[in-house]
Amino acid sequence: MKASSLASLALTLAAAAFTLPAAAQLLSPNAPPPTSAQPNSLLAPQAPASNQIQPLDRIIAVVNDGVIMQSQLDQTMATVTHQIEASGGKLPPQDVLEKQVLQRLILNELLVQKAHDNGVRISDDQVDQAVANIAQQNKMTVPQMQAAMQQQGVDYASFRQQLREQLLVQAVQQQVMQSSAQVSDAEINNLMASPAFKEGEVHLARILIGLPEGADAQQIASAQAKADQIESQLKAGKDFATLAVSDSSAPEALDGGDLGWRRVDELPPAVQQIVNSLQPGGVTEPLRDASGFTILKLEGKRTPGTRQIVTEYHALHLMIKPNAVLSAQGAHDKIEKLYNELVNGHADFATLARQDSDDPTTANNGGDMGWITQDEWGTEVGKLLASLQPGQVSQPFESPDGSWHLIKLVGERQADRSRDIERAQARQAIAERKGRQAYEQFLRDIESTAYISIRIPELADANPYSTSDTAQ
Repeated sequence: MKASSLASLALTLAAAAFTLPAAAQLLSPNAPPPTSAQPNSLLAPQAPASNQIQPLDRIIAVVNDGVIMQSQLDQTMATVTHQIEASGGKLPPQDVLEKQVLQRLILNELLVQKAHDNGVRISDDQVDQAVANIAQQNKMTVPQMQAAMQQQGVDYASFRQQLREQLLVQAVQQQVMQSSAQVSDAEINNLMASPAFKEGEVHLARILIGLPEGADAQQIASAQAKADQIESQLKAGKDFATLAVSDSSAPEALDGGDLGWRRVDELPPAVQQIVNSLQPGGVTEPLRDASGFTILKLEGKRTPGTRQIVTEYHALHLMIKPNAVLSAQGAHDKIEKLYNELVNGHADFATLARQDSDDPTTANNGGDMGWITQDEWGTEVGKLLASLQPGQVSQPFESPDGSWHLIKLVGERQADRSRDIERAQARQAIAERKGRQAYEQFLRDIESTAYISIRIPELADANPYSTSDTAQ
């Protein structure tokens, strides 16, 4: 069976968007309690033992050797419905929303499977940290969040499993994007010489009417007609985000088509020209490329500042690191001894750094860190530098790896780092563009060999621009 084109990412603009587990989403302070309108949802209260017939869970779709259950669909439907309503959006018809949600679940299942195939593992500690972060976002402790979940009928073990899968998907995306993010100095120089680099950023949203690879004339004509119909609805005043939710086949459809802020130089040249001709709120006509037909909306523009003046610090560094011979206590005692020699014995910092420092980066240079910005060596070091006076040596401090450190501030100055910052921005822009393109191709590759069988006839066109097998 030909896989559905879940990975269509027109104009190399989008990276896949995923929601947090439903339980985490519904734990916001304003979240309504579950209602009987979610009969099969895992978020719904448990029905009392009675003579009522309990609905059985069922398989909605088969994705390779995995399945998507009715309970998963119900749970994610509840989350998405709440998100759209909370943001003031208009819900599409229930059947349309179900197909969009199922499309996202299928893509998520493919990525989780790929993570397992690639040997990606998420430790319990990583899940614990993610749980703690979600609790903090909801202004709760973890026990309070667990109690709230129990009150809402959410199974905590299922919640953790969903969160683990989300972390797997993120890990796969990072792997793919980082492996393709090598950037040369020549690429940076070429980008900085481009007029587009000075044009700042644009906030875009899109509606994608996708086409499968190798689409025939009838499929192209059908997609074109649908795109033209959406364009007419937009001209008539229909809300862009609402149409994205109901009609777009892009991964960010359920987010109203929001692509976020993108640098103008990251866009293909043809798209740059079209976007630059728009005013905020403006919408393009349907744009054709290999992925299908895309309609873009310009939500906003912002341009970069002219000069970047920052405080730079010239500092010296000395590190003592525990090893097989030197114990943790021994390292602490040694750093205290060196501190005493520097402060009370007026020893030369550079001499001690050459003799005793375990920092391979600075020891041979007498501990010289050069001129650095405040957070260039991390937030904690940055705070320390800002607190020192020129000529002052810091108190010994310990880093998470057990090493002990001393820093001496030599001086500080105001410097124009505009060029350095621009180069860093250019490097990041190129890396992000390459990463998105690699991730798009990665999604196309995993879908090209996927077996997807949607078992419920009314959901069979969950991905309306391609064909899928259905079975009862």
